[in-house]
Amino acid sequence: MTPEQIKQFIESGLPCDHVEVAGDGQHFEAVIVSAAFRGKNKVQQHQLVYRALGDRMREQIHALSMQTHTPEEFVGLGPDKLLMQNRRQ
Repeated sequence: MTPEQIKQFIESGLPCDHVEVAGDGQHFEAVIVSAAFRGKNKVQQHQLVYRALGDRMREQIHALSMQTHTPEEFVGLGPDKLLMQNRRQ
């Protein structure tokens, strides 16, 4: 499983404004921005992502750390707050 495959699975199962995924083939990190997250708490947001990934979450993805945001939350974040930005520096 590659980060690009996980990104495609998330985008095909959930309407997203922005998705970034990084990882080593076993452990992955993702930043996911979706209007579908509006009005939902973090647990509910993560459940939407898990639902988009389906059985892959149990069978092929061993660990997925994620940051989920509404588009409004994402705009308000500074670059130092984003998981993926911090990993690249």
